[in-house]
Formats: sequence, structure tokens, C-alpha cells
Amino acid sequence: MTERERLQDYVGNGRKAKGTFSDAEMQRRLDDIRKYMAANKIDAALFTSYHNINYYADFMFCQFGRRYGFFVDHQHATSISAGIDGGQPWRRTFGGKNLTYTDWQKDNYFHAIRQIIGGAKRIGIEFDHVNLDTLALLKSEFPGVEFVDIAAPAMRLRMVKSAEEIAHITEMARIADIGGAACVEAAAVGVPEHEVALHSTATMVREIAKSWPEGELMDTWTWFQSGINTDGAHNPVTARKIEAGDILSLNCFPMVAGYYVALERTLFAEHASDEHLRLWEINCKVHDRGKELLVPGAKCADIAAELNEIYAAENLLQYRSFGYGHSFGVLSHYYGREAGLELREDCDTVLEPGMVVSMEPMITIPDHLPGAGGYREHDILVIEETGNRNITGFPYGPDHLIVKGKAKAA
Repeated sequence: MTERERLQDYVGNGRKAKGTFSDAEMQRRLDDIRKYMAANKIDAALFTSYHNINYYADFMFCQFGRRYGFFVDHQHATSISAGIDGGQPWRRTFGGKNLTYTDWQKDNYFHAIRQIIGGAKRIGIEFDHVNLDTLALLKSEFPGVEFVDIAAPAMRLRMVKSAEEIAHITEMARIADIGGAACVEAAAVGVPEHEVALHSTATMVREIAKSWPEGELMDTWTWFQSGINTDGAHNPVTARKIEAGDILSLNCFPMVAGYYVALERTLFAEHASDEHLRLWEINCKVHDRGKELLVPGAKCADIAAELNEIYAAENLLQYRSFGYGHSFGVLSHYYGREAGLELREDCDTVLEPGMVVSMEPMITIPDHLPGAGGYREHDILVIEETGNRNITGFPYGPDHLIVKGKAKAA
């Protein structure tokens, strides 16, 4: 049987894509991780997660059961991709170094690593991403290498955004507001959730294409929930039709080059009961106070504790659903999370300029109680030297989002 090639060469297949960020910005990221590596005697890093490969290479891969990587030593940085992707990984990888492996032998991914590992004896990997199977294979393939965790320090570096990242996220927040307006435009009694979501998503994708004409259009989505479906923040879209008096929840998520932003709002269809209005206004009160607390020097746990007191005074703390907010950047609903920067009681991180954080209080009232449903407001704020800057412009509260639109004829 003829042995087939283990690697394929797609370098030069087409022209390099326009980078999401400047070369200087991408080099800054590599310089920062290399400084950490040098200080901790790490010879190289093998990043394997969506978020770190995207952050350091500007390449968002499609896993589909295959392994990917971005290998960074003190001189070079190389993406490792599967042959099914052709030349796209090379075209997208900052710096242009890429190795493509084939499916013809099971260990071809590790064969690709062997081409670039050099004399590295101490390699950083992501302990929160590498599973037991991959770790066992790494140890077997490279018995002389010590593998150490680099996930946590890489996350800490990602938590403080550069000026280019903040500009990128700010433009995305503008597009999220457009998606919210599209939700309101489409929402009416008798309209199914999925039709509202489709209209919002299509509107955002078209706007992304205008702002990033050379970008990849992928992963943008909308969750639009009604009635009982509002009880969970991540509940999927259904074909349920909006009914008069329904509590509604719009959740718009434009995705650009692996970066994620969100706009989330409570709405009502045509009218809201007195108890629904009371609960909605309380949640908006928590939201308002939470935004005031997002300032340099504030500790995440202390912010959560103060907001808990507002809910507790209204006997609503038991209905709080999750943390009050989190970091934004390279993350999504299926990958990534900067767990070191979340507004929760168990997070002692102190806010500093350059961080980008949401304020998103939510309570869920069980279906058998008056005012039932999930209430959530969500803004994104940039922490600055003297306070914060809110980059979300969409209105919220009873004065703005009791929707009285009419369903359009098919």
C-alpha cells in the first residue's frame, strides 16, 4: 500500500487576507505572551483553544472533530490546521506560518508539531482545554517534554483590551443595537419567535458585511424568547407565537473575527400587568446601580454583594439567575470565557482601565407566581481611568419596550 503524504502545503494558495487588527497589535500580543514565557522558563506554547488561537493568530477554526493548534516559541509562531480547510488557515494566520496535516494517519497532527518543536523541553498548554486523551497523546509523542499550564496567564493578558480591541468591540456594540431595533420591528402578537430572530440576525450580518467587507461572516445569532421561554438566558429559539401580554426577551449577538458582544432586553407584547411592571422596574434599578459600580478599583465580588442587597430588600434574591456580568473579547456561546473577570461573589478580580465588562442582572419568577418570566437588561461598558464608558445605546424599561407592533400579512 502506498504511503500517502502526512502534510500538505497550502502556503501561497491565494492572497493573504486583510487582518482584523494591525500588525503592531498582533505583534504586541505575541510579545506579551513571550515575556511571560521567558519569565517562567517556558520554551514554547501550544495553544489549542478557539479563543487563544484566534487571539494570537487571527484565525478562527472549525473543529469538526479535528485538532488545531498555534505553536509559539521565542522566534516563530505557526498555526497547525487540518487539510479539510485548504489554504484558509494560512490566509488568516498572522505572520503566515502554517502547517497543514492530512487525515491519512491518526498521528499526523503530532507529526506536524514535530516539525517545529525544535529543542523545546518545557511547553505551555491550556490545562482548561486539553482533554485527558490529548494530554496522554502529547506525553506519549513527546516523552522528554514537561507540559505546564499557560491558560490562566494567557487569560489574564486577554482581560485588558488594547485600543484597537476596544474600537472593534464598540463597532460591534453599535451593530448589536441595530439587531435590537430589528427585533422590536419584527415583534408582534402572532409572530413566531424564529421569525423575529431571523430578521434580527440577517440585519446584523448585513451591517457587519458593510463594516468589515473583507471579514468572515460567521456565528452571528439572535435568541428571541417569549412567555415561559424567557426563564433561561440561553434558551433556544422556538416556533412559539407571541401572545398579548407576553414577557419577551431579545438577545442579539453579533460575532466578528471571534469577538462577541451582546445586547439583551426585556420587552412586553402590547401590555404588562402591574406585577410585571413592578418586577421589571426593580431589575432596571439593579441594572442602573450596577453600571455606576463599574469603576477602576472596584472588586467584582463587592459589586455582586451590593447588588444582592437591592434584590434582597425586595425579597427577590432567591430568583437571581447568574452572575451580574462578565468580560468581553474573544469568546462565544460555544467557546471561551474569561472566568477571571466575572461579577460574582467568588471573583476577587479588581477592575482596571482597559477591561470591557457587561452589566446584566437577571431574575426569573416561576411560572405559578404573579409576574412570571425572566427579566434581563444587558449593557457593555469600557472601564476607563476615571469611570466607565457605556457602548450600548439601546433603550430599556417600561417607557420604551412595551411593543405594540402589528403582525404583517404573509
